[in-house]
Amino acid sequence: MKESFPSIKVEFKKGVFLTIYTIGKNAQIFEIEPQEAEEFGEATIQILESKRYEYEFSDKAYQLVPSKEFIPSNSETTSRGIIAPGNYVGTLELNIINKSENETLKYHLEVLATKFDSENNFDKSYRENYRSMVEDITEKCTELLMQSNSPVNQYFEPDFTKGNKIIYQKFSFVKSVIGNDEFEASIMRIFSGPKTNWINRNENVDIRSIKKFTNKNVKELIKGTNRMPLPKQHSLYNEDKLTSVPIKINSYKQEPSLDTPENRFIKHALETYLQFCENCSSAFEPDSKDQKEADYLANTLENYLNHSFFKEVSRPTTLKLNSPTLQRKSGYRQILKSWLMFDLASKLTWTGAQDDDYIAGKRDIATLYEYWLFFVLYDLFKSKFNLSHLEHEGKPYEHLFETTKSGLNLIIKSGRHTALRGSSIIKNRALNIKFSFNRTFSGNKDSFPKAGSWTTAMRPDYTLTIWPKKLTETKAEIEEQIVHIHFDAKYKVNHFNVKTNDTDLELSKEEEEEVLNKIKKEERAGKYKNADLLKMHAYKDAIRRTGGAYILYPGTKQTRFKGFHELIPGLGAFAINPNNEKENIEDLSNFIDKVINHLVNRASQRENIASKTYEITKDGKSKPLNEPLPEYVNNKKLIPDETYVLVGYAKSELRKERMEWFHKEGKYNFRMNDEDGALHFTEKEAKAEFLLIRESKDGIATNLYKLKKGIKVYTGSKLEADLHPDAKKDAYLVVEFESDIISEFKGARFDCNDTKEYKELEKKYKNPRIRAGIPFTTTLTELMNVKIP
Repeated sequence: MKESFPSIKVEFKKGVFLTIYTIGKNAQIFEIEPQEAEEFGEATIQILESKRYEYEFSDKAYQLVPSKEFIPSNSETTSRGIIAPGNYVGTLELNIINKSENETLKYHLEVLATKFDSENNFDKSYRENYRSMVEDITEKCTELLMQSNSPVNQYFEPDFTKGNKIIYQKFSFVKSVIGNDEFEASIMRIFSGPKTNWINRNENVDIRSIKKFTNKNVKELIKGTNRMPLPKQHSLYNEDKLTSVPIKINSYKQEPSLDTPENRFIKHALETYLQFCENCSSAFEPDSKDQKEADYLANTLENYLNHSFFKEVSRPTTLKLNSPTLQRKSGYRQILKSWLMFDLASKLTWTGAQDDDYIAGKRDIATLYEYWLFFVLYDLFKSKFNLSHLEHEGKPYEHLFETTKSGLNLIIKSGRHTALRGSSIIKNRALNIKFSFNRTFSGNKDSFPKAGSWTTAMRPDYTLTIWPKKLTETKAEIEEQIVHIHFDAKYKVNHFNVKTNDTDLELSKEEEEEVLNKIKKEERAGKYKNADLLKMHAYKDAIRRTGGAYILYPGTKQTRFKGFHELIPGLGAFAINPNNEKENIEDLSNFIDKVINHLVNRASQRENIASKTYEITKDGKSKPLNEPLPEYVNNKKLIPDETYVLVGYAKSELRKERMEWFHKEGKYNFRMNDEDGALHFTEKEAKAEFLLIRESKDGIATNLYKLKKGIKVYTGSKLEADLHPDAKKDAYLVVEFESDIISEFKGARFDCNDTKEYKELEKKYKNPRIRAGIPFTTTLTELMNVKIP
């Protein structure tokens, strides 16, 4: 790990110095060698993001142009002040002026990222992880482009007369392909274990060194020149045919050669990369940072090509890209992959990121982290749920690219809605699933029951939406059958620790008060440690039908909270770090599996609550009900809309005797079977909690009794044995009730003929005498609304 200093003094002009001091124990300053700075395209003096530093000029005539990063001490002492880079990461330009001499100078500091590495290895956090994310984005883009439905048949050549933003962006894509450690390691593997061919080399050798004669050698024995006589005792001597042999004859020797089609391809690829980097360098401003990056990469490629390996390798006449060596042999395989990626990367543009991530000298890692997470989640959800339908800004797209004059443009952009959707059958339940990037949930208060926020508009970074396949998305929203799971990229979060009231973390009242007071002070000072968690609360509570909201951050710990007893609704955080991408994504994938398994459970609490919510809210506004009611019935909270009342009738004949028997026995009998006045038995009748007995044909009733559980069948003879005054039918349905009227209902009078259920009977039965004796069931809410003042 490189050495840090409490302060550094630099000479930015002969005899004039700028000194930078650390403020606080966590602030650090580093200085790297010019060669290292050139290699990585960085400034030599380096500070950390989110820390504060003090600066001072040796000559008071010099000062920094004030900005949000540079704050002078006061209006009189402008040669001193504070450097506060905040969350800015990259090369920070210092504009130095000397008003007395009308002089303007520039100096650069490098602001290092600190979030990606828990061991404070800032070089790894800044260089490797930034580069890793760009490589991942480039690789993902080129993989998508190489798919059969992508516009790879479009032909574009990089145009080096375009603006520097586009050129630098393409250079960044290419640099991520050929400027990484894997590329260098692949070249070294090729140098150490190259593909060779054996060739026959023709040479004139002494005849005595030939061990095995070919047919051609035999002919040369007879016809060759520069001969010598054979001794007569030699086995080849023949006085008529062979009396001499040539001293030397032609022979072929096998030697290894590096001049193979595969090695020619490697040389061609490196020469093409070199030409591209040189063209980029020519297009960039002289001595600019982007030109230095291009020159450094060009020098690296030139060093590869100057290796002795390539001296005998000729230029290719054809490219055998289907060669088994290129496709399988280590080193060659990686360079072939880089070639396929380079061809597309050099034509790829990304207008959505030109203002954020690919401007020379600026590395907005927070935004790049957001884009990188999009591709990570896109890949995860697409493969997990077989998502295939893509849309951008409400329009269908075949892929994530569109053809423009500048090349193939990646359409995703921060703030623009991109969605990928499809359907899957999971555990016998067919679901629609949609993954959205930057979906806006509007804050229209009148949008209920449609999708949206019931307060202000909100836009999570990523949203996973699930609903039954048989329903449209709009209908699923209305019927509460849809669930949104939100994720937000939070690059600035280092650690996600939230104290809960779990047994092992339980706080005393005094400790809890102390924690809350400390948080309040930090919030007043502008340090919002709980702000990210509160934002997740806002998503969960404000966006309708939200099942959970989770932070994605480059940390090390996973934290989750449940709203009730089940997985969702919930809040929490997942560490998604380029350092540990595979394991982190596996953790998130396992969590998504649990969410889906929960959503397919038809007996879950969430499913029941959703159904209840729809039933309660589907009619819109509720009726006012301010009448006295008991809080509980049978130890269960009384909900008037779900509390049913059986409404019976005591006909005029023997009314007094009937009512006396009802009160004495605590029983009331209904007719049954298909005759008029029979009780039609449904779920409402079975769940009824109260009985109301009308005594007059005008529908006025005062007797509201609490029912005992159960409805029984009595024979007429049984009721006669119990002294019922008028039990003439074969059988009756009988309910039992408590004779004492509940205190809240004592003295209450109800106009039963004004209920909506009785009005339905009026439509069906025109004879008022018949209609008066028909029993019906109503809700306690409806009954209280016809209560007579």
